[in-house]
Amino acid sequence: MMKPKVAHKEKSADDYQAKLAAPFAVLGLRIEEDWLTDIAYLPTDTPLLAPRTALAKEVCQQLQAYLADPSFIFDLSMHIGGTVHQRRVWRAIQDISSGTTRSYGDIAAQLHSAPRAVGQACGANRLPIIIPCHRVIAKNGGLGGFMNASDGVPLTIKRWLLHHEGA
Repeated sequence: MMKPKVAHKEKSADDYQAKLAAPFAVLGLRIEEDWLTDIAYLPTDTPLLAPRTALAKEVCQQLQAYLADPSFIFDLSMHIGGTVHQRRVWRAIQDISSGTTRSYGDIAAQLHSAPRAVGQACGANRLPIIIPCHRVIAKNGGLGGFMNASDGVPLTIKRWLLHHEGA
């Protein structure tokens, strides 16, 4: 079951098994047993944390490979939780190739859903980059939202990721 996102609640460093620097944020990794469960976008001034487990090290290596080559394909043990609808949306998003985008409406039509429901599933994605919700944009070609936001730092991150991929 997915844990609800809590706005503005800071997690302690002990909650993360690694904190990896990226050009747009520090990526905080949470791992439970042998599963990657969360990637959080933390402020760029967040202290880094070396991987604490073998899986955290592997996730860091794969994220670094993506940052070097946006066509990198992830191969990780993940636990994504979520509702049936969210998991359907996330599977559809994983089929979007690097360097391309699809609209919320396109995915909604594919899944016999509604664009707003697709957007809500994107906002509930706990494994961004690996489940590339940044590749989902508005039907008019605009960015749409990102991380349950319609402006600010989240859209700066989305722009960076899309530019990195050449989309």
